[in-house]
Amino acid sequence: MSHKRIPKRKAAIAAGSVVALGAAAILLPNANASQDGASDEAAAPKTLKAADASDLASQLAGLLGDAFAGSYYDSGSQQLVVNVIPGDDNNVIVQAKQAGAKVREVENSLDELASGAQTLKSEATIPGTAWAVDPRTNKILVTADSTVTGDNWDTLESTVNGLGSGMATIKKSAGTFKTFLSGGDAIFAGGARCSAGFNVTAGDGTPAFLTAGHCGVAAEQWSDAEGGQPIATVDQATFPGAGDFALVKYDDPATEAPSEVNLGDQTLAISQAADAEVGLQVFRMGSTTGLSDGQVTGLDATVNYPEGTVTGLIQTNVCAEPGDSGGSLFTQDGLAVGLTSGGSGDCTVGGETFFQPVTTALEAVGATLGGDAAGGAGAGDEAGAGEEAGAGEEAGAGEEAGAGEEVGGEEAGAEDEVGNGNADGTGNGLGEIVGNGVGN
Repeated sequence: MSHKRIPKRKAAIAAGSVVALGAAAILLPNANASQDGASDEAAAPKTLKAADASDLASQLAGLLGDAFAGSYYDSGSQQLVVNVIPGDDNNVIVQAKQAGAKVREVENSLDELASGAQTLKSEATIPGTAWAVDPRTNKILVTADSTVTGDNWDTLESTVNGLGSGMATIKKSAGTFKTFLSGGDAIFAGGARCSAGFNVTAGDGTPAFLTAGHCGVAAEQWSDAEGGQPIATVDQATFPGAGDFALVKYDDPATEAPSEVNLGDQTLAISQAADAEVGLQVFRMGSTTGLSDGQVTGLDATVNYPEGTVTGLIQTNVCAEPGDSGGSLFTQDGLAVGLTSGGSGDCTVGGETFFQPVTTALEAVGATLGGDAAGGAGAGDEAGAGEEAGAGEEAGAGEEAGAGEEVGGEEAGAEDEVGNGNADGTGNGLGEIVGNGVGN
């Protein structure tokens, strides 16, 4: 049975995070205690856990109807902010406030924003572009990577301008939008390397795991060691198109696949899948860069990769690099949120990253997450990081997977190559209890 390890190069929560909470507190077992009840006034915004905010947002979307124009989670105040279109009926706004949300009036309805996104699809589907609705600005955020130049840039810019003032914004990304598939460690197929996402139970009751769809279409059989015998076979894969996800079944039906994500010297239990909310703080685990964190910045994102267009993704500012594809995106309190798809940049310069929502992937493949036979592929001694599951001793958790034995001990968070430390040595290293190391 292999020792739980984490890649040395990125064995830390990203320093300078938009929502830095302090690594030691982030992933400790009781870090998810609710802070409800901050005010006894029914109309005062409630202090909410991220998962509760997402649930409340879903409820209010139904309650407000056409007046609902999106929502986001303010992690600083721990409040749900709900956008509404001003109208004659203020009762629904009162109800939203009484439910505990902070309500603000905006100009663009969800239908108008969806219409704008459809115009972008029909007139500006250009490789290297992406767009998603940003409820914090009540606009469509359009991003173009470094390959979008000349006539393509002019087309994109004119399309955005044609949507009208106050409907969309456009920005350039220094990197190139690409899927994060690479040759190396973690789960292997020929010259390809990806990361396992979450262990699940397939519809027929057999153990399986989710990963990126572009990994699933790259090869049919996957091993937990480079050049090793296959241990899992792709059952379903979608890419490009309506998502980027694959269901990969373990070849041995007796494989134990617990609901965990491996963080190195400890594991985080995964309780269930959850929808993302803009503003939600999330963590990504991948075989190349280890653990990184950031915020959800957009939902229902469309990304035009060189291989084709993918829709329905989560947009974030969490860094990722080749080989991280398929890796797990989750919350501090153990909710499975996404699977790494692709993006631009890396964990040195940052960039935009995109993730397949776990909830829609589970629904599409007919699998379930949670319990003894679900969650956390690449996350335990016997599941996804063990000898028989997805990313074993030689893959994502072993010495050949950029995952040294010394992480979390003397050399972790105090070594030049460990974590996302700052130049002044103040990085959030993963020490013995997640967060005590100091990156140099």
